[in-house]
Order: sequence, then structure tokens, then C-alpha cells
Amino acid sequence: MAVDAHTGVGKRIAYRRRIARLTQQQLADAAQIHLGTLRKIERGARGAGDAVLESIAAALGVDPSVLLPRYDRAEDRVNQAMPALSAVLATYEMPDDGPVRSLADLRTAVSQAETWRLGAEYVRISRQLPLLLAELSRALRCVPEGERGTVAGLLVRAYRAADAVAYKYGALDLSARLIEVMRWVSPQAEDPLVNASVAYVRTETFFAARAHHAGLRALEQAVDAVPATGRTAALAARGALHMRAAVIAGRAGRADAAGTHLELARALGDRVPESVYRGTAFGPDSVRIHEVSVAVSLGDSHAQRALEAAAGWQPPLSLPAERRSGFYIELARAQLWAGRPDQAFASLKRARSIAPQHAREHQWVRQDAATLRRLKRTDAESLTHFAAWCHATG
Repeated sequence: MAVDAHTGVGKRIAYRRRIARLTQQQLADAAQIHLGTLRKIERGARGAGDAVLESIAAALGVDPSVLLPRYDRAEDRVNQAMPALSAVLATYEMPDDGPVRSLADLRTAVSQAETWRLGAEYVRISRQLPLLLAELSRALRCVPEGERGTVAGLLVRAYRAADAVAYKYGALDLSARLIEVMRWVSPQAEDPLVNASVAYVRTETFFAARAHHAGLRALEQAVDAVPATGRTAALAARGALHMRAAVIAGRAGRADAAGTHLELARALGDRVPESVYRGTAFGPDSVRIHEVSVAVSLGDSHAQRALEAAAGWQPPLSLPAERRSGFYIELARAQLWAGRPDQAFASLKRARSIAPQHAREHQWVRQDAATLRRLKRTDAESLTHFAAWCHATG
């Protein structure tokens, strides 16, 4: 779908280019488009198709949605892609015939999708994943036996990227189906750490159903299944599961269990460098973010604990955008509970600037923006625009 030439996309690109201190030639080179094309787009003489817009956004280091004139364009595009995801999921055991790229090319494609997921670039995922999932399903059936485990692991990672879109955009039934297929595929990878990553993602179904006690039990079983070795990847897998268990224990109102799992996560985090392991960020910084998450999960009586955990600290830019955005969303809730509406609004805006698609679809952003509007205790005009952007009601 092309972006209309007269909707202001060009002006937004020119504005972002000037902020980045790039000439038109430099941006065109970085985006791998012709200089004449960029000039026409910036002055509104032609539109920018999806591929061109994404290339320009990547060169500018921004999410494509910030270049669009209407923030709901991202939601429209993702929702339009949901039927394609459902269709490919329905045929996961019997995919249509078609081409299959080399294992190296498939690995590159899946890594790119994972990068988009960690960066909360859901529009890109929704456009690319249906075809990639179908291709990986074909590969699982036709590759030599010795490569099946590798392909199964790639398929789990790709399904996880698709699930991120479904879950964030409220397609919970589709999300649950994606997770069940991940659970079907993961044993074929013959890697217990792949199973651990699926158990981490499966917690979404327990959150959605508010089955927090059952979710905690499932995570504790998953921790026990991770090999008790000193390998960095295994330590990170256990640590990530403990982080997740701490949050869901908080939602279950089990403060002692939440504290225990958080302490175990912290101890493991101190033993590994902050990085992304099997698709999940883990390390000292991620654990610190989860200290805030756990306090918020325990409720408003723990707001001060969340504020203390966040005091004087901000997530480093090396962390995935989705995780950094989530930190500010949860911090905003604690600030709102503590009677600090201006700080809460500032945190919500920070979350949006880091990962707009993630913040816009987060239910807490909508709820807290609506609460701030009712309180009328912060910048009314800016808050009105923000509330309209995230569809806050009330």
C-alpha cells in the first residue's frame, strides 16, 4: 500500500533527517534509494511505498510509524495482516508447495524478524512473517534429518515474532494458537533451551486468563527442566524464567514467591553479561527493570518500592526497545499511584518515543492516560493529544 503523496510524510522525513544532521544525499545513500526519489518524497511530489518508507526509517534509526501522518496507520496495517497469519497457522502441518531458501538465508531472515520483535516493529513483522512461516514449515518437511533440529529452532523463533504481534494487538485466541504450535515444534529442536524460551512466552496465556497461580507453577516446572550447567546460555534461560516467575507471582499476590524468584534472577544475572539469549534479554539491567515490574505487579501499596528501584537510573540504549519502553510504562503506573502525575505523563511520553507501536497498544498506557485526563493535573493540551493517539477512553 503506497502512502499518499499529500499526507505530510515528506515533511516528517525531512524533519527527522535534519535532526539526524544528514544531507539528502547521505540519507539516500543510507536508505539505498535514488537521491531524486528522496527529493520528490520530501517535497510531496510522490508517495513512499512500504519498502521505501521502511528503508528510510531504518536509515534514520526510527520506527516507520513516526513518519506516518496518522498514528493509527500502524494498527490498520497490522490488523489487515491478521488473516494471513491465521491462514498460515491453519496449515502449519501441511504447508503449500513453494520455494525454500538455504539454511543460511533462513537463519538471516529469522534473525531479522527477531530484531524487529525486540524493537517492537510490529508492522514489519506482520508484513513479512506469513510468508516466512510458510517457508519454514516447508523446510521442516524437506530438509535432511540432520538439519531438522535447526529448522525447528528457527520456526519457534519465527512463531514467537508472530505471537508478539497477535498478543500486543489483542488477538489473544490467535496468540494462544501460535503458542500451542510453538510447543508442538520445540521438541523437534532437541534443545532444552528452546523449550525454556517457549515456556517463557507461554506465560502470556496465563496473564491473559488471569491464571497467575497456574502460570507460576508452569514456570517453576520449566526452570527445573533447564540443564543445571554453568553454561552462559543455560544460566540466562533459568534467569529469564525466574524473572517471569517473579512478575506472575506478584500478579498472584504472592509477595514471598515474587521476592524469591527475583533474588534468584538477580544472582544469575550477576553471572552473565547483559545480552539477548534465545530471543529474551537477560542480565543485570533486565533484572533491575524487573524489580520495578514486580513491585508494580504487587499493586499500588508497593509504588514506593518501584520508585526506589528506578531512582537515578535509566535503561541503557543497548537494551531492546520493547524492554526499555516497558520499563517507562511500568514506572509511569508507580508514579501515578504515588501522586506524581507530571512524572507519570513524562514516563508515558518517553515510552512512546522509544517504541511507539509497543506503547500505543499497551493497555496500561491507555488506562493511565485516561486516568490522567480525569485528574486534569498535568499539561491538558498535550495529554489530550496523547490520549487520542493511544485511544484512551474515560
